Amino acid sequence: MTAQWRPVRQSRTHELVLESIERQVLAGELKAGDRLPPERELALELGVSRSALREALRVLETIGALVANVGRGPDAGARIVRNPDDALGRVLRLHLALGSYGVDDVLEARVVLERSSFEAASRSASEEDLAEAEALLAQMRDAGADVVTYNDLDTAFHVLIARSSGNPLVSTLTSAVRESVRALILEAEEAAEDWPATADRLHDEHVELLRLLRAGEGAAAADLVERHIRGFHGAVVGRRQPVTPGE
Repeated sequence: MTAQWRPVRQSRTHELVLESIERQVLAGELKAGDRLPPERELALELGVSRSALREALRVLETIGALVANVGRGPDAGARIVRNPDDALGRVLRLHLALGSYGVDDVLEARVVLERSSFEAASRSASEEDLAEAEALLAQMRDAGADVVTYNDLDTAFHVLIARSSGNPLVSTLTSAVRESVRALILEAEEAAEDWPATADRLHDEHVELLRLLRAGEGAAAADLVERHIRGFHGAVVGRRQPVTPGE
């Protein structure tokens, strides 16, 4: 099915362009992987300025629904994509900084999401998923004093379990929530009085979580991941001063 483009009204032009593209997606006329017409042609078909079109395309890039490649050739132009993970993380991080949510809100969201994902993963995780999780734990153990590498691997472990739960939205939300507090967790890890001892304790908890998943003990895994999150992430909440919106 070929996308049908119609002129849009001039008020709030870039928002109307967004609505037009959204309608094409909802109607199934635009799908992930499809390319938009060239900028000049699309602006003409929609009856808008190229600046308004570019503003709309930038919004779509920001929310992870479009990628624009400059230049010439077969890969040039704007293409519809599905890349929500990074986009949601950026949005949530910004709203956390603005005071829309508190760090304690993020903590509770993590607990709800990860209790659910670990319990589901105990039933649905494949052997490949579990082997990948085990490989991540080995890399975390070898990360030593490299806090940044450890944090990245830690995030990858939790997002992998969320993905193996069988619910891609839970995986995306887990990644976004974790990304929103990445800087705070790094700060807390770097400030730990005895990081090697802390890393060993966290590693032992991860190993036990993986053992419980392999054994199919979902309820026990859910309880442990909550203690695991509240133990370290809870310390981040305790260190963080309340943020007043507008400050």
